[in-house]
Amino acid sequence: MGEVTGSASAGETEPESQTVLELDSIDKSYDGTNVIRDLSLAVHEGELLTLLGPSGCGKTTTLRLIAGLERPDSGAVRLDEETVTGRDFVPAERRDVGVVFQEFALFPHLSARENIAFGIQEWPDAERDERVENLLELVGLSDHGTKSPDELSGGQQQRVALARSLAPEPRLLLLDEPFSNLDIDLRVEMREEVREILKEAGVTAVSVTHDQEEAMSISDRVAVMSEGNLEQVGTPEEVFQQPESRFVAGFLGHASFVAGHVKEDCVETGVGCVPLDRVHGLTDAYHGSEIDLMVRPDDVRARRVDPEAANGEVVHRRYLGPTVLYRVEIDTGDVVGCMHNHADKVSHEDPVFVSLDAEHELAWFPRGERTMADGGVDRE
Repeated sequence: MGEVTGSASAGETEPESQTVLELDSIDKSYDGTNVIRDLSLAVHEGELLTLLGPSGCGKTTTLRLIAGLERPDSGAVRLDEETVTGRDFVPAERRDVGVVFQEFALFPHLSARENIAFGIQEWPDAERDERVENLLELVGLSDHGTKSPDELSGGQQQRVALARSLAPEPRLLLLDEPFSNLDIDLRVEMREEVREILKEAGVTAVSVTHDQEEAMSISDRVAVMSEGNLEQVGTPEEVFQQPESRFVAGFLGHASFVAGHVKEDCVETGVGCVPLDRVHGLTDAYHGSEIDLMVRPDDVRARRVDPEAANGEVVHRRYLGPTVLYRVEIDTGDVVGCMHNHADKVSHEDPVFVSLDAEHELAWFPRGERTMADGGVDRE
C-alpha cells in the first residue's frame, strides 16, 4: 500500500532533528541464512524508537550490529554521521553506546551506587559522585544507594541498570527486551517510568521487544520487522491504524479481513456498506475492485438477535476479564473478531447481527489469500 522507508515522521521528534543513528542497507547472515536483509533506518535526536517483531525476525541482531557486538556483511552503521563499520570498524567499547540487557547484569557484590559508578571510574571523584547522586535521584532511588542488588526489587534493579548505562552520558542507549524479566503489573509500571526517565534525561534510545503493547506505549516511532525485513516504520498510531502490509496488520492486534466490492459511493461488505471516505486511500478510481477491509475487534459490534434477523453466528468466545473476545462467522464466510464488555451475555453459537462501529478510517488490501499469518483473530 505504500513504500516503507526509514525516514517516516517521528512522533514527538521534529523532522529537522539531527540524525543520531543511521543504518544503511544492512545485510547479515549466519551459516548461510540471511538474518537481516537490506535494512535502512534512521533514528533522530531525543527519539525513542522500538524494533518490534516476533522471535527470530532479526531485531536483536540489529541491536547487536548497532552496539558493535557484530559486524554487518554489507551496508553501513553511522553514529552522528561517522561510519563505524567496514574497513574502519569501531569496536563496542569505543562507540559511545550504552546497553541495558534484559537480565540487568548488575554486580551482586557492589551497592546500587557502586554499580552506577562502575563505568565512570576514570572521572574525577567529585564529578563522579555528583553524577551518581543525580542519577539516583533521576531514577527515584536516592534512598537506596547503599543497598546491594539482592536487597532491591526487580523494578529497582532495572532502574539501577538504566542509571548505570546512562552514567557515561552515551550518545545512544540500546534496550534489549528491558521488561521481559518483570511480572506483568510491574512491567506496565516500569514502561511508563523508563520512558519518563529517558525523556527527562534527553537521551536517544533504541529498544527491542516482541511485545506490541510495550512498543505502542513507550515509543515515539515503531519499526516493525519480519524475517529480517523492515515492514514499516511510523508512529504507534500510524503502524496500528494504517498498516502497510498484511503482516503488520496481523501482528499489531487481532486483525480480521472482510471481503469488499468497491461501488461508486461505498465498499459493499458482509457487515454493511462502508462509505469510500471512511476507507484510507481509497478513491472512486478503484470502482469495481475487489478488496479486503481490515477491521479490529473494537471496530465491530455483534448484537444477539432472532435467527431470521441475523447475519452471523458466534463460533468462539474467549473471556479476558474486563472484556470478552468473540469470533463471529458472518454470512459471507468471513470471520471477524468482536470485543465486548465482560458483562455482555452473547454466548457461543448465538445468532447475531454484526455491524461496523468504527469512527476512524479503515485500512484495506487488494483481495488475496487470507490466512492466520495474515492476521487471523486467533493469533495469541
